[in-house]
Amino acid sequence: MKALKTSIRVAVTAITLSLALGAPSYAAGDEADILIRQMKELYQAGKYMEALPLAQKSLALREKEFGPDDAHVAMPLNDLGTIHYNLGQYAVAEQFYKRSLAIREQGADPGEIATVLNNLGDLYRAEGHYAQAEPILKQSIAIREKAVGPNDPSIVQALSNLAATYSQQHRYDLSEPLFKRALAIQEKAGGVWDPETTIILNNLADAYINLRRYADAERLLKRSIVVTEKAYGPVHPDVAQAMNNLATLYARQSRNSLAEQLYKQSVATYEKTLGPNHPDLADVLDNVAAFLKDQGRYADAAQYAKRSMAIRGKTAPI
Repeated sequence: MKALKTSIRVAVTAITLSLALGAPSYAAGDEADILIRQMKELYQAGKYMEALPLAQKSLALREKEFGPDDAHVAMPLNDLGTIHYNLGQYAVAEQFYKRSLAIREQGADPGEIATVLNNLGDLYRAEGHYAQAEPILKQSIAIREKAVGPNDPSIVQALSNLAATYSQQHRYDLSEPLFKRALAIQEKAGGVWDPETTIILNNLADAYINLRRYADAERLLKRSIVVTEKAYGPVHPDVAQAMNNLATLYARQSRNSLAEQLYKQSVATYEKTLGPNHPDLADVLDNVAAFLKDQGRYADAAQYAKRSMAIRGKTAPI
């Protein structure tokens, strides 16, 4: 069987309301605040395409009110970069992150700098530029540890992203303890039903699958699906990721009927949430194609492989 892929979906900093500097004094600021709140709700529901125009408009309002390099603009830039990242538009996301970081470095709170460093570092991880990603993520962690200590929840995302960087290089001896540390911190802060734990659960399960600890992986993936569905409903990218990973686990165990069902559910969920041209969808399509080919269903496999190739021709590779 061709190697099937579990998917790493990492903890990009969640959309943050851009109100840290106080509510602006003009009507444009009030409108921007409303747009940001609406955009955050859509983002948290995995509706990135719907969130995008709201983020673009709120940024335009902030730039018009304060100027393109004002501190009030930094977080809307970061938010817009995060949405483009989740849509697989990495080159666009990088430019927004760099603009945000340049503003933040002009005397911002260390935590805000760490936030953008985390996102930029993870962008490089997503592009496979691990030598660039690792030092930036370590810098983000170091800033957080110095500012708030080693066990503050704000450190979880960069820990998880650095661990993901190691996992994608098959350095599971380094990724597993970082994922476990991140999970312990998040569970202590938000409890076992905290939806912020689901990305970590998926990525730790990925490490366990590659370490052949299948029972541990299955337990974490099932838990991830339940927690995400309870928080956001069944149609969410994190559910799709967990389904793909669980399907891959079942395929490796020759539990073929369950594997096929979950792969197809994952495809449908990604299509509904991220659209038909996202790199994460291409990974699952590759898995379905490899799985069907192994079953001798060559014509069906070719259709999935063709779709994946078309997506990869339109988007930057992960």
